[in-house]
Amino acid sequence: MIRYPELEAGAVIGVTAPSSGVGEELRELLELAVGRLQKRGYGVVCGPTAWTQEKAKSAPAAVRAAEFNKMMADESIGLVMPPWGGELLIEILEQVDFSKMKCKWILGYSDISVLLLAVTLKTGIATAHGTNFIDLRGEQTDPTTAMWDKVLSTPSGGSVIQHSSQQYQLEWGGGEPSPHVFNLTEATSWKTVGNQAITMHGRLLGGCIDVIRHLIGTPYGEVRHFQQHYIHNEPILWYLENCELSVTDLRRSLVQMKLAGWFEHCSGLMFGRSAANRPMDGYTVEDVYQELADELGLPVAYDIDCGHLPPQVTLVNGAFAEVAVGEGKGTLTQYFRA
Repeated sequence: MIRYPELEAGAVIGVTAPSSGVGEELRELLELAVGRLQKRGYGVVCGPTAWTQEKAKSAPAAVRAAEFNKMMADESIGLVMPPWGGELLIEILEQVDFSKMKCKWILGYSDISVLLLAVTLKTGIATAHGTNFIDLRGEQTDPTTAMWDKVLSTPSGGSVIQHSSQQYQLEWGGGEPSPHVFNLTEATSWKTVGNQAITMHGRLLGGCIDVIRHLIGTPYGEVRHFQQHYIHNEPILWYLENCELSVTDLRRSLVQMKLAGWFEHCSGLMFGRSAANRPMDGYTVEDVYQELADELGLPVAYDIDCGHLPPQVTLVNGAFAEVAVGEGKGTLTQYFRA
């Protein structure tokens, strides 16, 4: 069965960097985020790794793992939230103590999705794919991002509805400063292969495909075991987002996932928006989605609010979800059922 944490009002947020920390030149961003969350009534405790960055990581793997383990075992902390993603989270998995984790939320995306997926697959504790801590530093929060705490406050047995955003951010940098942090300038449109309205149901699993693909064949990527032991053999509804992969590398990665059995007993797939989806020799990401839909015989939605072109809905690994997509709009209902 899936166990769902519940975020309480005034909870303490533990900020640790199991991947990248915030170097001295960007320290102000983390300080701003701490202040914003404190003004909203949350307690914030930052571990030393949150403030350091060297050689593509916040600290050596053993140090990162020890700090994460400490926060997960600390009953006074209600939510663990890394400052942002990074590159080398996978280094800490061997030293993560899955057996002593308290049932509490972990929230993040990008490289953090390696940790999120591994925790849910190995323990049955639901984890949350969504905004990172740094992106909550704005004077205001856009309506899509702002749903993170409502989702995490949903009680076990309850449900929560989210809708597609109105606009999204096309690229990082440039533009006028925004009180929402993001520069939301482009009209959002959720799409489907075949351009037909679709509805999908299943247990959510997913993350950034660039990094979660590296769990295949390891003790941290046992999807079949998770399906049999934690979700009563219910179908999986995958959500995936591409940060930097070429369309051909994306295709290779999806074929690898298929060959590894990750798409067995699957009810559908959703793909986030991506700036990396540039055609190669006339081969487009729409071709990739069409091929996957044809091979698996499953519905595929894409350009959803997930990933590196914000804002993002908050997707809970392990939750049962109903997703409806049509006429450019999307509705996501998550049920926190065991």
